[in-house]
Formats: sequence, structure tokens, C-alpha cells
Amino acid sequence: MLHLNKQKEVILYKYQIIIKRALEGLFVILLIGGFTGCSSDEAVKQLSAAQQFEIGMKAFRNEDYLDAIDAFKVITLQYQGSRFADAAQFYMGECRFLREEYVLAAYEYDLLIKNMPMSKYVLNAQFRKGTSYYELSPKSYLDQEYTKKAIDAYQAFLEYHPTDSLAAIADTRIRELEHKLAKKDYENGVIYMKMEYYKASTYYFDLVLDKYYDTEYAEPAFFKKIQSLYFRKRYPDAVKELDVFVKKYPTGSFISEVPQLREDIKAGILLAAAEAKKLKKVLMNMPLQPGGSSKQ
Repeated sequence: MLHLNKQKEVILYKYQIIIKRALEGLFVILLIGGFTGCSSDEAVKQLSAAQQFEIGMKAFRNEDYLDAIDAFKVITLQYQGSRFADAAQFYMGECRFLREEYVLAAYEYDLLIKNMPMSKYVLNAQFRKGTSYYELSPKSYLDQEYTKKAIDAYQAFLEYHPTDSLAAIADTRIRELEHKLAKKDYENGVIYMKMEYYKASTYYFDLVLDKYYDTEYAEPAFFKKIQSLYFRKRYPDAVKELDVFVKKYPTGSFISEVPQLREDIKAGILLAAAEAKKLKKVLMNMPLQPGGSSKQ
């Protein structure tokens, strides 16, 4: 009896499995049919580039930036040759920018600049690309990759649009960003100087003098470069550079420290000369090495 009940349970279970799979199959068929019907309707009701752009702009004005991006993306993919393609590409960058997704914004602007160089939106895209990286520029003690990219983008903008109304802003920001780079190199030089790595400190002070000679860090970098040369015992170079420094900054912030540095350099020269004389005397008094006979 128990065996028969067990058989009935097995048969009933198999029957339930068959019914379940049949229903699942019917659901899939209906689902595919529904998708096919929707696709057919969409094909009939496909929007034009103008209509799609208006949907995107409406979402943009309502600050629904993700919806706007979706609408503009359709245009850049399906209507690449339309008169709305460049505007859609630009406004994708604007959506990213206003969402503070600055890396993505710069990418979208760059696509417009590279792929549609004749577009009327390129001017603003170039400026906005610079501004995207400008917003990403960190404090001076951090990595300055985005700072450099911002400078490059603004300089490209000025190269092609030197008389545009935005040129003054671009120029001001370039100076601000260069000031940040100068500060970083100067601070690196100071750190290496404190660590007594004077060759490295000289290198960074030279970077400031070569690249950012018109910033406020040029004068202190110059003076500390001379100090680094002194500590490296490169006395002739230090004297030469100190003379140039005095002529360039006769009333500068470090002019009061010049006499003492000059005295230190002079003392270093005298000490080096005395040590050289002493070494020479020692060498002259050294006995000949064994085997130094003149006989062959």
C-alpha cells in the first residue's frame, strides 16, 4: 500500500513538472510576441532626429540629465550625419559637467572636438574641457595630472580663439594653475633640501626657474638653488648665481640674507683650498711604492 502511494506521488510530481514547463513555454512565446509587436510599433513610430533632440533638450532644461543623455546618445548613434549630431554630442558633455562627472564630461567634449572640428560648438567644448579638468585640479601637494591637462586645454582654446570673450578667463586660470605647479615643484625642492639631497633640490628649483619664472616662487627658488649649490660645494657656480640673483632682485625678500651667504661661500672656498693644499702636501710626502726602482 505504501509502495502504491509512493508511485502515485511520483506520477503526480512528474505531471506537475510537465504542466509547469508547458506554462513557462507559453509565457516565453507570449513574451516574444509582445516584444515583436512593440518592435513593429517602434519601427512605425520612430522619432526623427529633430524630435529626439527636442526630447533631450526638454529633459536637459528640466535637469533630468540622465534622461537627456539617453536621448542625445540616440542621435549620436543613429543620426550621426544629421544637423543635430554635434549639438547632441556637446549637450552630453554639458549633462556630465552639470552632474559634476568631470572626467566623463571632458571625454564627451573631446569627442566633439576630434570628430566634428568644424562644429560651432567646438569653441565652447574646448573651453569646457579645460574647465572640467580645472574642477578636478587638486591641492598642490597631490598629483597634478589634471592640472596639466587643464592648462593644455585652455592653451589650445587660446591658440584657436585668442579674441573670444572667454579668453581672459582661460588666461587667468592658466596663471592660477601654473602657480599651483610652481608651488609643488618649489615645495619638493624644499623637502629635498631638508633631507640634505641637494642635487635633487637643485633640480626642482631649476624647474621653477625654467617653467614658472613669472610666479612668486621664482625668487625663493633662485635663492635656495644658490644655497643648494653651496652645500654641494660648487662654490664657483654659487658665486656666479649669487651675482645674477642680486642684479635681478636688488630689493627682493632675500636680499638681506645675501651678505651672509656670500661670506659662507667665501669661507667654503678658503676651506676647500686649504684642504686641497693639505692633501697635496700629504701626497708629496708619501713614500714610493715597493717595486718603484728605476732599474729594469
